[in-house]
Amino acid sequence: MTINELVFFAGFLGFIFAMLVLDLGVFSRKSHVVSFREASAWSVVWILVAIGFYFIVRFYGDTIHGIKNYADLEKTVGLYIDDSEVDELNLSPDNFAKSVDNYRSHIAIEFITGWLLEYSLSVDNIFVIIMIFASFGVREKYFKKVLLWGILGAVVMRFIFIFAGSALIHKFHWILYIFGGLLIFSGIKMFLEKGEEKIEPDKHPVVKFVSRYFRVFPRYFKDYFFIRRKGLLYVTPLFVVVLIIEFTDLLFAVDSVPAVFAVTKDPYIVFFSNIFAIMGLRSMFFFLSNIMHLFHYLKTGLAFLLTFIGTKMLVPHEWLKLIGYKTHYSLYIILAILIISVLASVAFPVKAKKQVVNA
Repeated sequence: MTINELVFFAGFLGFIFAMLVLDLGVFSRKSHVVSFREASAWSVVWILVAIGFYFIVRFYGDTIHGIKNYADLEKTVGLYIDDSEVDELNLSPDNFAKSVDNYRSHIAIEFITGWLLEYSLSVDNIFVIIMIFASFGVREKYFKKVLLWGILGAVVMRFIFIFAGSALIHKFHWILYIFGGLLIFSGIKMFLEKGEEKIEPDKHPVVKFVSRYFRVFPRYFKDYFFIRRKGLLYVTPLFVVVLIIEFTDLLFAVDSVPAVFAVTKDPYIVFFSNIFAIMGLRSMFFFLSNIMHLFHYLKTGLAFLLTFIGTKMLVPHEWLKLIGYKTHYSLYIILAILIISVLASVAFPVKAKKQVVNA
């Protein structure tokens, strides 16, 4: 990690930390039920922040890797941009300023595409989180606190997952083909799933692990994660739910992180897009939880999305170059899949089941 990368990365993490402190210390000091209006407002805030970061990357993206001359630019492009996409940049040592501007535009498109992809895949995560809260009987006013601490852990895990994955990809490029196959498998599996899987609290692996190695208090106690009784420290069921949220995010990262690597090989762009999607996940949870049933084809759309991304990872770069595939085409295809899924849900709503009353 160079000095420029360290400074940019530290500044980004500082901003995220400040936003979390503001949320935790100002807006979430008391546990409360998040209204649809509050959720909508925060969803808009995080979408606007992500779009704002797009413009930062668009006009200052070269500062991430400290590009100061054409040699730096060539080195960065060689490390993080596929050969099939290099021609899009129109690099020229005779016009360094234009070359850098093209590079900024390219990675900005990668960021916004990766963010939209990750944000979309978070919807499936929301389905599971809803089931977790329902299965473990968590009171609605504690949802926000649980999700906040779950997201903090997710940021740390994504950091490790992304930069370790990037190192492996640069050393063993064939890993991308494994990722592609995994995404296609996940997409087909999601498409074939019928209904929702049930969560049995007593049989969950996290519950078994915590029960074996820690003292677990038998019931919820307000919004506490830990409680002391007769000199002994106990974890509460609410803390166990936080750990389950972390475990769930780790499982989803196995699909979502490789998917973003299909868009960009730059670990910083992957990390930035992931974190903005994760930060927006909590507000999107409260925004969508009450209207999720209206978009019943969205999960089908996500299945097609995973399959498309996986297929793109398996197609040789020479073939993409031959058909003239551009980076921004991925953005258009992702948007098209999401829009079609939403429109299909609206056009073909689920019919309410008729209740038969016996006389």
